[in-house]
Amino acid sequence: MVYGSRLPYTIMRFVKMRRVYIKEEACMGCRLCEVYCQLQHSKSRDLIKAFKRETPHPLPRLRVEAKKPVFLTVRCQHCDEAPCIYACLTGALSRHHESNAVTVDEERCIGCWTCLLVCPFGAIREDTCRQKIAKCDLCPGEDVPVCVSSCPNEALVYTETQGSCHFTLDN
Repeated sequence: MVYGSRLPYTIMRFVKMRRVYIKEEACMGCRLCEVYCQLQHSKSRDLIKAFKRETPHPLPRLRVEAKKPVFLTVRCQHCDEAPCIYACLTGALSRHHESNAVTVDEERCIGCWTCLLVCPFGAIREDTCRQKIAKCDLCPGEDVPVCVSSCPNEALVYTETQGSCHFTLDN
């Protein structure tokens, strides 16, 4: 047995996190979640100005896939072991210390798109006008993401789940 070794060890803790889920049977594919997400991430937050006058046009952080008769929203799942965080070359993607959501530091993002390649859900979008990524941020500052609050059929649900978070420490 070696005393005083400096081997790294991993601490796993379970954290509560809120996530957006879809009720497939309730989604009618109206795409209002996309519209309101786009509006939420616009500069003006005015419906007419955001879609007619703003340049570059704001991108929605989710998209609706139509595989009739089923419609699904594709958005960041804020994975417990998020491959996009590990793939990011500049460290622009990280986990928020309070909400446990995967967040983007737009100042650090260089638009290399490696996160797009590794995302298992295809949820990260290219914002080619700004050469940055666009992904769901769970609408910080809001109690409920706007995609959930604007869904007329309540097909999107914002609920608390228990996820795991891993930390590697050097002793």
